[in-house]
This record gives sequence, structure tokens and C-alpha cells, in this order.
Amino acid sequence: MTQQFEHFKPVALNHASRLLNHGPTVLVASAHEGRRNIMAAAWSMPVEFTPPRIAVVIDKHTFSRELIAASGVFALCIPGAAAADLAYAVGTASGRESDKFARFGIEARTGEATGAPLIASGCVAWLECRLIPERHAEDAYDTCFAEVVAAAADERVFSEGHWSFREDNADLHTLHHLGAGVFARASTMIKAKALP
Repeated sequence: MTQQFEHFKPVALNHASRLLNHGPTVLVASAHEGRRNIMAAAWSMPVEFTPPRIAVVIDKHTFSRELIAASGVFALCIPGAAAADLAYAVGTASGRESDKFARFGIEARTGEATGAPLIASGCVAWLECRLIPERHAEDAYDTCFAEVVAAAADERVFSEGHWSFREDNADLHTLHHLGAGVFARASTMIKAKALP
């Protein structure tokens, strides 16, 4: 295991939805028959707890969508604040003509549960996903539904089923896309108190 993966620990699937429920930008990684791609997506969310299922918007005309349809699997990788430039780069370049992993020096390993690429370069969590076929909607909608079959997160920022955004781990805080290459970083956490 490379040094960039050393802090990753498995996340119980009953906590996998917590990796996405605060709305972070995600990197969608896919591969099929020797070709691979990575793209950024701002619209993803958990949709069911048991089994854990997610929805993510991936334009039906993209190379990523072609790879996902062919393989039936993909990974949602969650970049930390230190990877803002990478998230923007993979979100604005096409992978159809060239391998973005090679172009941008992205380190990845093959997911054990799905075979999808798992990104080490600046990512703080990933979810390995199995596409849920929606035959009536595949040509009409950009939204994909998938079941999460494995998940892991960097224990320095997510442990025991919860995010922990602190000053000392700011580079690991998740990104939230505001448009035009501008991101907000998750930061100050506020604990709600019960109202009387």
C-alpha cells in the first residue's frame, strides 16, 4: 500500500452515506477494457441507507458514462481541499482522447470490490459503486443510481462514522463547487443543541 493510502480505513456500509450527505464535490473514476477516465461531479447524494445507494449526475454523452455503462461499476472519490486544482482539471478536460490519469499524474489503485480506479492523489474517501440499471431512463436522464459495495476514508478526517473538520487537518476538508472553478472548503463544525 502506498503512503498516500496508509491512513485509509474501511468504512462500515451503514455509515457510507455520511461520506456524501454534506454535498462534497466528487471525482467519478471508471474503467473498462484497458481504458479509464476520471471526471468531477458536483451533484451526488445518498438515496437509501440499507443497502447503501447513491445517485450521481453523469452526462449520458460523456466518456465516463460510456465506461460505466460497459463495466457496470465506478468509484466516487472525494477530494480534499489540497486537491482543488486536480478536481478542476479533471472536470474541464476530456478523457476520450487522452488518459487523464497519465496527463495529470494521478495515482490510483484498483478497487478490490469493483475493479474501479481508486484515487490517492489528494482524496480523503472513496465509495466503490455497482451501477443499478435503469433501462427506461438510461437514454433520457443523466442521473445514475448505484449501490455502494465498499467504502474507505482517511481516518485523519473521517472516523467512527463521522467527519472531523479541524484546523490541523484543513488540507483534508472536502470541497464544494460554487461554479467557474471556485470551491468552498468544509470547515467550521457546529454541534446543534436540543431545543426545549
